[in-house]
Amino acid sequence: MRLLNKTTLGAVLGVGALALSTASVSAAIACRGNVCWHVQGRYEYPREARIVIRPDDWRWRRHERYVWREHEGRGYWRGGRWIEW
Repeated sequence: MRLLNKTTLGAVLGVGALALSTASVSAAIACRGNVCWHVQGRYEYPREARIVIRPDDWRWRRHERYVWREHEGRGYWRGGRWIEW
């Protein structure tokens, strides 16, 4: 009986830790015009950057045309160049 209690407690603690670790991750999709990239947080972009933040599960519609450009770090795409700040 003790083994069953320990196993159940371990499972509950493991599920709780997993739930907390996934809740702290804040992934999203940032777009400027038709260029989009993944971001790991919701940055406060400069107003003049005209960035639109969408949820990580966002998908464009069939008639829309977007381009994925990934880049490490904090910044945004402008005119084919990565602008860091």
